[in-house]
Amino acid sequence: VARRLSLRKHPECHSMAGGKAIEHLAQTGDREQLVFRLPMKQYRNCNFSFSGLLNLVNNAIAQKEKEEGVQEGQILSCAKDVAVAVQHAVTVHIMQRTYRAMLFCTKHSILPSKNATLVVSGGVASNQYIRKGLQNLAEANDFALLCPPPRLCTDNGVMIAWNGIERLRAGLGVLHSPDGIRYEPK
Repeated sequence: VARRLSLRKHPECHSMAGGKAIEHLAQTGDREQLVFRLPMKQYRNCNFSFSGLLNLVNNAIAQKEKEEGVQEGQILSCAKDVAVAVQHAVTVHIMQRTYRAMLFCTKHSILPSKNATLVVSGGVASNQYIRKGLQNLAEANDFALLCPPPRLCTDNGVMIAWNGIERLRAGLGVLHSPDGIRYEPK
């Protein structure tokens, strides 16, 4: 969405990564101006998908460009409104699907009845709006929420390395020799 909105050209966002730019602009956007239908409402499962939402957003941006008479690649006057609407739709989708997973795990005794924990990591955990939504969801369902500090949530490579360090410290599932590992490069 950030790429489609050309946020690298936006004066407030030129040095930000896409997700950070969306979060920044969403802080001052008007959520009432645009509302995006939530993805996968017809499926009662725990899967996530954002492709349908992306199509809706792309169509809305194209329509706004037409209305404003701007070419693709130019900044829309409503970029902040698009950002807040997208961020909200993504957050609600994540919360709904996570809630279903929490119910499923509780119903099937997959998680302990006390001290259940929701762990959120990766880039999604760096977004404070999403993090706050998941914090509210966790609290409402008597779950603890664990998130790495935002500075560790920007790069999946960092998350994988952190996981490796923790596993090495705990002595869990660490291979000390690559002998016997078969792999095929792509």
